[in-house]
Amino acid sequence: MVVIRLARGGAKKRPFYNIVVADSRERRDGRFIERLGFYNPMAAGAEQGLRVALDRVTYWAEVGAQLSPTVARLVVQAKKAA
Repeated sequence: MVVIRLARGGAKKRPFYNIVVADSRERRDGRFIERLGFYNPMAAGAEQGLRVALDRVTYWAEVGAQLSPTVARLVVQAKKAA
């Protein structure tokens, strides 16, 4: 199954997440099919905290990809901001 989920990056105590399309059998931070955006929970000031390619999320959802609960929440948040 193909899922849209978060892949963790960044340093210790400074998380940074990429929103990726991946096979559900791959590791969390392993191989992915496509990068759809990012989420930076530590963003401060003028830094951008969330960027999502909504058109690509829609495409992947239409062809059967499942969104993780966290990514679904972030997509709703991005739609409100757009």
